[in-house]
Amino acid sequence: MLTVLLTLAVTSAVGEVVNIHVNNDTQSRFSFEVDYENNQFLLDGKPFRYISGSFHYFRTPRQYWRDRLKKMRAAGLNAVSTYVEWNLHQPTENEWHWTGDADVVEFINIAQEEGLFVLLRPGPYICAERDFGGLPYWLLGRVPDINLRTNDPRYMKYVEIYINEVLDKVQPYLRGNGGPIIMVQVENEYGSYACDTEYLIRLRDIMRQKIGTKALLYSTDGSNPNMLRCGFVPEVYATVDFGTNTNVTKNFEIMRMYQPRGPLVNSEFYPGWLSHWREPFQRVQTATVTKTLDEMLSLGASVNIYMFYGGTNFGYTAGANGGHNAYNPQLTSYDYDAPLTEAGDPTPKYFAIRNVISKYLPLPNVPLPSPSPKGDYGTVLLVPILQLFEPRARQLFGTITVEATNPLTFEELGLPHWLVLYETDLVRGRPDPAILRAKVRDRALVYVDDHLVGFLSRTDNIYDINIKDLYGRRLKLLVENQGRLNYGSGLRDYKGVSEVTLNGISLGPWKMTGFRLDSVPSTPLDDIESTLSISKTLINGPVILRGNFSISGQPMDTYLNTDGWGKGVAIVNGRNLGRYWPVAGPQITLYVPASYLRTGENELLLVELEYIPMSKEMKLQNEPILDHKVRYSNSQDNSNDIRVLV
Repeated sequence: MLTVLLTLAVTSAVGEVVNIHVNNDTQSRFSFEVDYENNQFLLDGKPFRYISGSFHYFRTPRQYWRDRLKKMRAAGLNAVSTYVEWNLHQPTENEWHWTGDADVVEFINIAQEEGLFVLLRPGPYICAERDFGGLPYWLLGRVPDINLRTNDPRYMKYVEIYINEVLDKVQPYLRGNGGPIIMVQVENEYGSYACDTEYLIRLRDIMRQKIGTKALLYSTDGSNPNMLRCGFVPEVYATVDFGTNTNVTKNFEIMRMYQPRGPLVNSEFYPGWLSHWREPFQRVQTATVTKTLDEMLSLGASVNIYMFYGGTNFGYTAGANGGHNAYNPQLTSYDYDAPLTEAGDPTPKYFAIRNVISKYLPLPNVPLPSPSPKGDYGTVLLVPILQLFEPRARQLFGTITVEATNPLTFEELGLPHWLVLYETDLVRGRPDPAILRAKVRDRALVYVDDHLVGFLSRTDNIYDINIKDLYGRRLKLLVENQGRLNYGSGLRDYKGVSEVTLNGISLGPWKMTGFRLDSVPSTPLDDIESTLSISKTLINGPVILRGNFSISGQPMDTYLNTDGWGKGVAIVNGRNLGRYWPVAGPQITLYVPASYLRTGENELLLVELEYIPMSKEMKLQNEPILDHKVRYSNSQDNSNDIRVLV
């Protein structure tokens, strides 16, 4: 008989941390269940209450997982909650990633070693302010009319494969097997999306086949009767989520409508909030957080703090919110005004929450965390080396080139994200001026014969522009995917451009070039000698720039200050830090983890879409800027000012 040996740092009912070695001959000792008669959880048969914090492993480099988990335990938490992101683990239908920063099993293992139980939230939909709510983009390319988050067999075919892959990976870590996973969530806040009990039961049954009774299945929904009604899953423990400045008792009374017995649970208690580009950075006052937390804990509730550590939406992983005509992309930073900052530093909110927890659980005898040192590496001079529309750049970075009668979506092109260049010839005999109209998702820079003439914007509902002196022969629309919707009824958020007309006449055929730009390889660029002399508004198209900086000694976390630049992405030593857009704000700096840096020479690459300042410099500094309050209007009066492109 196969014996599985696990070591688990368990927090007992009195707060004592003990290491338990178990094999499959003694699994009956371990369990997590609900004592409905006494309205409490039972861990291994003993009364138990968890105070958990959300930390998503995919939002910080693997090298920092243990550091963040240690700090969570030091705050008095005895559990960690994490989503599992389908898109990360299955980026294409035939490709699976489970190593490196995608090694969720190692994350669970570290949590276990640090004395934390695990609340696992595998989705398949997770929201999480991630692109497409964590769903893989290729689902949209498989079936254009696919019904997401339903029993549509074309959707469930892939869901069942994914869920089984995840649960096979984590099965040794279920509590019934002696591991730290005590709860597994079925879907995610489904009552905010639809009412389809048949779909939820199907998901429940898929999970139950793998989990059995070795962990507790649960659901979570907003504390609203309709949300609970639609998100409720028979034979699955129903919980609610809510934030500060609310009536705790009334919120839990709503939970009791569908979960009349068992422990009270707030599965997402918000100590901060998410932020979008072009709006103030969202903050939640510490006093309101601690007051509400204290009220919940005094009632004997179990609580998960969302987020306890937020981290970063590296690359193109940030999502967007919207509905009807609204569209608001989210920041690269997911600092969330959480108790631990984007760089993992404790805040006054961290220590205030710890003080509240100390009233209800014994605190571990471990050192308290302090802010880590940050690098102030000075100024980096960026040299323009290529224009994106040049043949050499297209050869290096054009992931795909396709011709078709009508413009194709990103998904039809097989491009997960960032840019697609749509090109077509202009009709002859057109009047001047002319009205260009197009449905764009999400933002397009418009060029006539490589000359910038305006922009289209989903956020601003700008779908047509007046083009004067229209003597050119070639129209180019550089369309940027700013993040797929992650919440609400509009999840089928196809990217690209459609219904393009000039004075009502449809344009085409189209040539399309996709620029994926996950990273920009340095080697093919080494032989390029810069002959470009470019600054200010990029009238002739985006530019790739390169600079070097040196680090002596052990690298430290730092922040890249993008103030004065336009819009683009920054890549350090081949790692995509994410989008910057300082003219829109409120985020000005990009977080640069020390693990992305090296002693000696380092390389910074930019793909700048819109504007290069005269200095051509960025600074690596030791302080973040996430709440810059300067915002510009969307006036198009001055075509020489990049601020018109906000």
